[in-house]
Amino acid sequence: MKRRDFGQYCGIARALELVGERWALLIVRDLLVRPRRYTDLQSGLPGIPTNVLSTRLKELEQAGVVERRVAPAPQRGVVYALTPVGQDLEPAVLALGRWGSAQLGEPQPGDHVSVEGVTLNMRAAFQPGQAEGVTASWEIRAHDIVLHAVLTDGKLESGVGPAPEPDLVITAKIDEDALPSFRAIVTAAKSGLVELTGRKKLLDTFLRVFTTPRPA
Repeated sequence: MKRRDFGQYCGIARALELVGERWALLIVRDLLVRPRRYTDLQSGLPGIPTNVLSTRLKELEQAGVVERRVAPAPQRGVVYALTPVGQDLEPAVLALGRWGSAQLGEPQPGDHVSVEGVTLNMRAAFQPGQAEGVTASWEIRAHDIVLHAVLTDGKLESGVGPAPEPDLVITAKIDEDALPSFRAIVTAAKSGLVELTGRKKLLDTFLRVFTTPRPA
């Protein structure tokens, strides 16, 4: 597959040449959360043809954005992970996610939500100005999705899986046929449709820190 070349000496053009092909940024999105096997990426991106996934991974490797690593024990085989150059894409991906979230309508039949997508949307919604000086940890559950968010003096660490010692566990009561998106989790929390275990007052802190302000 011939790669796109815009023929312009421009940073935006170069970025699009490297990561602007269809599915490329969604692969980067998932790898920003954690290294993944080929089959993990495929299952997390339903609809991506196998030849396209292989091609995108090869292109991203050639661009120095993605690398192969030996899977840590007790796993075997190879995982794909972002290089430092790839990790540098996170602020741009989060900014794009914030912009895109403002354009989202209602979920459509066939839409899919991945745990990696929910994690990145949570990071995109994070408000550093509201988190200054805050130290707290949350475990967030919705359907089969489990995330953690840990603030240490306002610095965020987040990812897939339970928190080691959560101050508050938030279980969102989302209809079985509804998508457990981060927006749905926040809506459930604002409406009181959650089960709380731990320091319940930290729900207000969570909502303050992870709710993107509406534009004026």
